[in-house]
Amino acid sequence: MILLVAGGLVLSVVAAFVYYRRSPAPHINKTVQKHKPKVVNTIDIEDLSDATAFCRCWKSSKFPYCDGSHNTHNKECGDNVGPLLLRRKTEN
Repeated sequence: MILLVAGGLVLSVVAAFVYYRRSPAPHINKTVQKHKPKVVNTIDIEDLSDATAFCRCWKSSKFPYCDGSHNTHNKECGDNVGPLLLRRKTEN
C-alpha cells in the first residue's frame, strides 16, 4: 500500500513538472535590436510631424516607425494588426 501511494506521489510530481515546464510563448520581436535586454525608443514630441505612424507588428524596417509591413503580415497569417497613429490636434 505504501509503495502504491509513493508511486502515485512520484507520478503526480513528474506530471506537474512536465505541465509547468512547457515551452515559453514564441517571441514577437524577431529582428529589432535583439542585442538589447529590452527595446525602448524615445521620441520627443516636438520632433513628430503632423501625423506619425508607429509600428506595432515588429516587422518594420524603419522601426519604431511603420513602413506598412503589417499589411503583408496580416495577409500571411490572417492577423489584423496596424500602426499606432499619432496626429496633432487641429484648432477649429
